[in-house]
Amino acid sequence: MGKIELLAPAGDLEKLKIAIDYGADAVYFGGEMFGLRSGAKNFTIEDIRDGVDYTHKYGRKIYMAINIFAHNEDIHLLEDYLLSLKGIPIDAFIVSDPGIYLSIKAKLPEAEIHLSTQANTTNYKAAEFWHSQGIKRIVLARELSLDEITELRVNTSPQLEIEAFVQGAMCISYSGRCLMSNIMTDRDANRGECSHPCRWQYHLVEEKRPGEYFPIFEDERGSYVFNSKDLCMLEFIPELINAGLTSAKIEGRMKSVFYVATVVGAYRKAIDSYYQNPESYRFDQNLLTELKKVSHRNFTTGFYFNKPSNEDQNYQTSSYTREYDFLGIVKSYDDENRLATIEQRNRIFVGDQIEIIGPYTDYFDQTVEMMLNPEGEHIDSAPHAQQIIQIKMNKPVKENFMLRKLHVKEVHNEQ
Repeated sequence: MGKIELLAPAGDLEKLKIAIDYGADAVYFGGEMFGLRSGAKNFTIEDIRDGVDYTHKYGRKIYMAINIFAHNEDIHLLEDYLLSLKGIPIDAFIVSDPGIYLSIKAKLPEAEIHLSTQANTTNYKAAEFWHSQGIKRIVLARELSLDEITELRVNTSPQLEIEAFVQGAMCISYSGRCLMSNIMTDRDANRGECSHPCRWQYHLVEEKRPGEYFPIFEDERGSYVFNSKDLCMLEFIPELINAGLTSAKIEGRMKSVFYVATVVGAYRKAIDSYYQNPESYRFDQNLLTELKKVSHRNFTTGFYFNKPSNEDQNYQTSSYTREYDFLGIVKSYDDENRLATIEQRNRIFVGDQIEIIGPYTDYFDQTVEMMLNPEGEHIDSAPHAQQIIQIKMNKPVKENFMLRKLHVKEVHNEQ
């Protein structure tokens, strides 16, 4: 078998390019319609062309998610939309609805099709059924253990590819097929508009005592009863590979470019390290430390080793842990005077202690000793969103390197 594929989310064209630059073997994205992440910026037809060109330029692959559960009203629009994609060499389409599958086969007969996790494939017989219908790859349900994945791999055709999520948010409902958002906010999670009510805090109200709210306690820690920790399998790369996975998938099309760069970079290093010497591979704990420098919830291994318990839920809060601030992204670098041109994403001050990360390299730290505005004038701070500045660097950097600093909570004194 070949090397396991590292598959990264691309919520927009910038994130796609970052994912490729930081080591993704493939990316997946959604168009402006028919995907399950309508809250992401997503891709226009022109974006899709540019994204495919950029991905293929580096010998990587690009997959398009058209994975809503379609209603009758969607079908005609979908088929027109598919015709607008004709001639764009997208490597595969990710679907969950058999009707959408049939539409793609009719309008784009040469297209490769992958089956979404939304189809909740949990056994090898189901996998073989879909493969017999022409599905090239199955994205397995998140509810499978490593032992079940191994058994499924052994009992299916070697030509069938198997993909599974290894990093990101966990849905409380079976394989993401949730009705809570639809019922509570009239936003259909199965058509890309989830309002994430599983992250809300709940109380109990007794019918004959309206207005009296009783907290729902599983124990003394709180009442976020649906709030799962985030999946993280970074420490278990050998187990994922030995189970027979073709592709390791990162969730997060609505995450930031900083998230994409950091998570892809950590998994890239872990996977490459394993393949360099599988027999003596030892996980580098620094990679997990690096992963935690992006906004995240506490981590769980989901269903991979056992069924999740109360230890895999967070009853205290649905908030993210944020240890570092993303400061900016390098747009260009002048070797002669060691000045990096940076697009600011958070406030930067002269005197800040910062860290600089880049693809396939370890981070380094330095103090911001000098900043210039576009006119070449010295400035003490860069407070404006997407402000263009220049910073003198201690070491060479390249386009798409990123700056971060330790997050400091602001304290406001009440008068």
